[in-house]
Amino acid sequence: MKSIHRSTTTALAALALITLSACSGMSSQGQNTAIGAGAGAIGGAILTGGSTAGTIGGAVVGGVIGHEVAK
Repeated sequence: MKSIHRSTTTALAALALITLSACSGMSSQGQNTAIGAGAGAIGGAILTGGSTAGTIGGAVVGGVIGHEVAK
């Protein structure tokens, strides 16, 4: 069980690094939109107990807020 946990943690860390490096060429507004969508998806998933609709809804709301903050 420990090896599965360690593999999952390693895979998530690698995914986070790849995702963050993809934002290097983006504008400030694009970066804020992506960060807002990610944070919103996490928040939506937590608040709704992991439902798909809550995750997608949170990502949409977070993306819109992140987009507007950059203006």
